[in-house]
Amino acid sequence: MITLIPLPGATGQPVLVGLSGGLDSTVLLHLLATARHDLRAIHVHHGLHPDADAWAAHCTSVCESLGIPLTVANVEVDADGGRGLEAAARDARRAAFAAELRDGEVLALAHHRDDQAETFLLRALRASGVDGLGAMRPWCRFERGWMWRPLLDTARAPLLQHASSHGLRWIEDPSNTDISLDRNFLRHEVLPLLRSRWPSVDAAFARSASLSAQASALLDEEDDAALSALRSDRSIDAAALRVLSPQRQSRVLRHWVRSLGLPPLPAQGVEHILGGLMRAPDDSVAEFAWSDAWVRRWKGRLHAGRGRASLPADWRMDWDGRKPLPLPGGGALRLVGTNAFEQPVVAVARRGGERIALPGRSHTHALKHVLQDLRVPPWRRERLPLLLDDGGEVLAAADVVVSARLQGWLDAHGARLVWEDAPAG
Repeated sequence: MITLIPLPGATGQPVLVGLSGGLDSTVLLHLLATARHDLRAIHVHHGLHPDADAWAAHCTSVCESLGIPLTVANVEVDADGGRGLEAAARDARRAAFAAELRDGEVLALAHHRDDQAETFLLRALRASGVDGLGAMRPWCRFERGWMWRPLLDTARAPLLQHASSHGLRWIEDPSNTDISLDRNFLRHEVLPLLRSRWPSVDAAFARSASLSAQASALLDEEDDAALSALRSDRSIDAAALRVLSPQRQSRVLRHWVRSLGLPPLPAQGVEHILGGLMRAPDDSVAEFAWSDAWVRRWKGRLHAGRGRASLPADWRMDWDGRKPLPLPGGGALRLVGTNAFEQPVVAVARRGGERIALPGRSHTHALKHVLQDLRVPPWRRERLPLLLDDGGEVLAAADVVVSARLQGWLDAHGARLVWEDAPAG
């Protein structure tokens, strides 16, 4: 009998099962279908194999026989991205899961103890520390919900026995025997040899992964406390970071980047940031960039975000405030609290030399100096949409600076501007 790792806390969350059609996910779907009603499944169609359409059809048939709703997600795998086919397919699969998962829903994946042993070995061969050697966790946050691996304490053999005894049908992916792939080489060449000498090697590796995960969790608690003392909004104090031990600096830096939802910071990135970037003059903008993300040091603080281009110099749009104003490259400007402006305004990109009349002031100020005084980072200034009246007077720079005239109108109508561009840093 297979014992699933239970869901922690409340057990009423709806569950989305990742269904490849292989043995492991087929058994997990069958086990959950007998115990839950709030269940649905997703099959990711990678399009990498000639039988991919047949696999999707098989998963559809299996779910129909169990009365479980299925979503088939077609993805494009970036095989030329430089990370290898395995990693590219994994990234595409993860993105599909993230897009499909609903608020508070649990994504159930069928990784088992043998998978955990392979992951531990792969991470060890890549010289990972305890964070990496912790391998896969049975339960963790994922996008808008959670990720659950209820089979992580179960070896593959009981799964095969369960499938056979219940007459389940599954797919055998021929790529699983391709030993040119690292995981398959460990599965078919290395681990069988280790088992011939140490029969309990899978359990031993899984136990080491669990102990590493426990050590990682304890370190994470200390990282959280250290980061809280350094952080203000999305940035951290560079001088205060330097006071920490070198080992803690590295961990806090990675922890901060991860907390912002950015790609993992590579080792050379940590070295570059803690070395050259931390020593850059305060009046400059020093940067380390990777995977469409960046860390910048400016005015004594480290900032991080994803790459966003400046607003095009010739960008111009009329806006009456009734609907959000979409911005090139993502984000929007909204008028909240009232239906529309009395007179439409014009939205443009900054070109330099603009002046604005501020509330409580008798004369205009250079917008550049106002933004500098407010310590708005240069990369955010480049994204600021300006609102002008029909005569060209500057009414606002997003929601960061609002003129006396527009602020008076907003106050009279109980309204405000909201600039949604924060994820860029």
